[in-house]
Amino acid sequence: MEASNSRMQTFGQTEINWDKLDKTKFYVVGAGIFTGVTVALYPVSVVKTRLQVASKDTAERSAFSVIRGILKTDGIPGLYRGFGTVITGAIPARVIFLTALETTKVAAFSMVEPFKFSEPTQAAIANGIAGMTASLFAQAVFVPIDVISQKLMVQGYSGHAKYNGGLDVARKVLKSDGIRGLYRGFGLSVMTYSPSSAVWWASYGSSQRVIWRFLGQGTDLKEVAPSLSTIVAVQAAGGIIAGATASCITTPLDTIKTRLQVMGHEKRPSARQVVRNLIADDGWKGFYRGLGPRFFSMSAWGTSMILAYEYLKRLCVKDD
Repeated sequence: MEASNSRMQTFGQTEINWDKLDKTKFYVVGAGIFTGVTVALYPVSVVKTRLQVASKDTAERSAFSVIRGILKTDGIPGLYRGFGTVITGAIPARVIFLTALETTKVAAFSMVEPFKFSEPTQAAIANGIAGMTASLFAQAVFVPIDVISQKLMVQGYSGHAKYNGGLDVARKVLKSDGIRGLYRGFGLSVMTYSPSSAVWWASYGSSQRVIWRFLGQGTDLKEVAPSLSTIVAVQAAGGIIAGATASCITTPLDTIKTRLQVMGHEKRPSARQVVRNLIADDGWKGFYRGLGPRFFSMSAWGTSMILAYEYLKRLCVKDD
C-alpha cells in the first residue's frame, strides 16, 4: 500500500489536476499557444490531404513532389490554404475538447480505480475514455471546418474546383447540399478521430507510466521529485509514441473520410465506392496514402501539443 501511495505521489508531481487551474487564463493563453503550434505544423496537413485525394494519373505521388508543386505554383502561401478557416473553428473546438477531456478524465480515473489495475492500465483506460469523449463533443464544430479547409487545400488540384475563400466554399456547399454538405463524412470523422483520440491519449497516459517505471520513479519512498527537464522529456517521448501509434491505426479511415469530404457534389461517391476506387488504383496500400505526412504530423503535433498543453497547465495553476 505504501509503495502504491509512493507511485501516486510521483505521478502527482508530474501531473496537474483540472480543478487546480485558472480556467480563464488557461483558455486565453492556450488559444495563443495552440495557434502558434498550428501555424508551424499546418503545411503537413495540406501535403497529407493532397496525397490522399490524388487521382491515379496525378504526377505528384510523394510528399516531396507535392511540396515542390505547391511552392512552384503558389509559393509559401500555398502551404497555408484554408488556414484562416481552420484557426477560426479550431479555437472553440479546442475549448470544447480540452474541457471535455479533463472533466471526463477525472471521472474515468474514479471509475477504474476500484478494479485495481496496474498504473499504466488505469492511465490507458481513463485517458482513452476521456480522449474519445472529448473528440465526440468537438466533432460538431470540427467537421464543418474540416470540410471547408480540405476543399481549400485541394482546390485546383487533380481536377478539384476553385473557390474564393472559406465563405465561398460554405455558400456553395450549402447551396448544393444544404447543411448536410457541411457534415459530409461526419460518421467517418467520428469513426476516425474518436478512436484516434482514444488511442492517442491512452498511449500517452500509459507510456508515461511505463517510462517513469523504467527510470525507477515510484519505487523508492525517499526518492527526490523528478526535475522539470526530466518531466518534459518523458512527456515528449509519450507524445511521440502516442502519435506514431494513432497514425498507424487510423490512417485508412482518415484517407476514406478525406476523399468523401473533398469530392464535388456532382460526383457524390459513397464510402464503398471510395474503398473500391482506392483498391483499384493502388491495392490495399492505397488506404495508407499520406501515411508518412500523417505519421510525422501526429507525432510532431502530438509532441508539440502535449508539451504546450502541459506547459500551459503549469502556467495556469491557481495561486493558493
